[in-house]
Amino acid sequence: MTPQIPLKLLNTIDAPADLRRLREEDLPLLCSEIRQFIIEVISSNPGHLGASLGAVELAVAIHYAFNTPVDKLIWDVGHQAYAHKIITGRRDQFHTNRTFGGISGFPKMSESEYDAFGVGHASTSISAALGMATAARLMGGENEQHIAVIGDGAMTGGMAMEALNNAGVSNTNLLVILNDNGIAIDKNVGAMREYLLDIVTSRAYNKLKDKVWKLMGGNTSYGKNSRAVVKQIGNALKSTILNKSNLFEAFNFRYFGPVDGHDVVRLTKLLHDIRNIPGPRLLHVITVKGKGFEKAEQDQILYHSPGVFDKTTGEIIEKPCKSLPPKYQHVFGKTIIELAEKNPKIVGVTPAMPSGCSLNMMMSVMPHRAFDVGIAEQHAVTFSAGMAARGLIPFCNIYSSFMQRAYDQVIHDVALQGLQVVFCLDRGGLVGEDGPTHHGAYDLAYFRAIPGLTIAAPMNEWELRHLMYTAQLDGKGAFVIRYPRGRGLSVEWKKPFEEITVGTGRKLREGDKVAILSIGHPGNFAAEACDILEREGISAGHYDMRFLKPIDEQLLHDVFKKYNRIVTVEDGTISGGLGSAVLEFMAEHAYQSRLTRLGIPDEYIAQGSPAELYALCGYDTEGICRTVRDMVKS
Repeated sequence: MTPQIPLKLLNTIDAPADLRRLREEDLPLLCSEIRQFIIEVISSNPGHLGASLGAVELAVAIHYAFNTPVDKLIWDVGHQAYAHKIITGRRDQFHTNRTFGGISGFPKMSESEYDAFGVGHASTSISAALGMATAARLMGGENEQHIAVIGDGAMTGGMAMEALNNAGVSNTNLLVILNDNGIAIDKNVGAMREYLLDIVTSRAYNKLKDKVWKLMGGNTSYGKNSRAVVKQIGNALKSTILNKSNLFEAFNFRYFGPVDGHDVVRLTKLLHDIRNIPGPRLLHVITVKGKGFEKAEQDQILYHSPGVFDKTTGEIIEKPCKSLPPKYQHVFGKTIIELAEKNPKIVGVTPAMPSGCSLNMMMSVMPHRAFDVGIAEQHAVTFSAGMAARGLIPFCNIYSSFMQRAYDQVIHDVALQGLQVVFCLDRGGLVGEDGPTHHGAYDLAYFRAIPGLTIAAPMNEWELRHLMYTAQLDGKGAFVIRYPRGRGLSVEWKKPFEEITVGTGRKLREGDKVAILSIGHPGNFAAEACDILEREGISAGHYDMRFLKPIDEQLLHDVFKKYNRIVTVEDGTISGGLGSAVLEFMAEHAYQSRLTRLGIPDEYIAQGSPAELYALCGYDTEGICRTVRDMVKS
């Protein structure tokens, strides 16, 4: 239920129209209440805390200055959009954020008219806003404003640069707000970060700033000559800051800033004036990730999405447990160090997710051999291909959902050339509360069509280690290893490396009624199901395929010759994955067995806990048991 905390102003805000009835001097108190409300809810219902705390004033100022939803607001990624959700009619539903059947953790068009565009992946906002602005102009809506809020991390993505290049010659009513806090999930990297840092810390700019604000009248409105003043400021900034041209001005954007993103009154006044200036504009706003919550400001990486925490002290609340199996990503992080110590050719690559995928472990001990390339999945793949072309063996770690953005590079730059790049796809399958924008549902299917790839999925953390070892051996070519979010099976996970023969599965259990063919972590659900079924008198065989490509055809021949009832289980879409591969094999060899496929259905799966979603899709332990029982009865 909604927390019962005193919210004098927030409880009167059911839509931005209510917000606009407030006096400007009331806005700081409203921001304080929103921040308190976010902390209260997210402390017990985990979500993206730090980014949303840092964008409270920004959300309030935008909705106060612009006529949303007529004016269209697009949030890049959406990690920072909780305040936006709260003041656009979802305050009383906010406690259901990211839960099964609740509101989405990201802006979603079907959820609210104020969510102008659905998001979840980085660097999309400027393109979407430009497309909407162009459509408005063609349809007679020239007076509508289009606002894209993008973080400095997302601005490093190539798609954002492409959009700026196009928007600069569009002459559309487009405002890009660059929310610059120096951090995405991890610290930002690259030349863009250095450029923005130079602007913010430049002595030349700081010397000019007082003069600029004096011209603007400090905290007062700029008056009748605001456009002339703003133009003068823009020209001054362009010629003075850093003694070099402004990057955004070079894209033909009118540049304003940087300004304090937590001074909501000044920000509101500035937005009121900027909205009346035609053409593409960019407002550079400086914010603090985790603003207003001491622990979140001190450790911005940990408090990006901290889980359950004490709302007063900020201390993260861990469930008491003597020992837990490691997370798959930690096994990756520790294993790549072991392999790299033995093989000097190994390097690590990630697009802005070093802590998420645990490549930060390698960065701490081998910084010269581990590379964070920023939010740039396409570049990460071809950068890896370039190193492989010179004889190195890159382990390129990208979340499954984000690998979708680099599909062409995998085909054209890696597989086509037969280069030895090891793609480690973290978060394969259903990831839980982040929902459909983050589920890794499609990698098995979309990679299976590519010639020259080896595609494998470990059933446990030992198999992950063995597959990583196998992939770096000479002559293995392009190799895909996908594994889920979450923990493995045993605290005793660090076993000696063993080579796995590529394209071989394994028989885990003999049976006589039905055969279960699994790939990846869901094989553990299948193993549990076999134990349950055995106690019920149903003998089920279990086979861990391990490789989707090349698939173990000899094992499949053995299975089809013995069983006439077969179930496939996978943590990926059943359209094109393991089940489809087995169906194709069955058709090609004229087998007549009855086959049922379990996996992610051909639809988008909403957010919820992993257990809830496995059950929803029918491939948890009980779902497998139910399917086998039905097959045996018929």
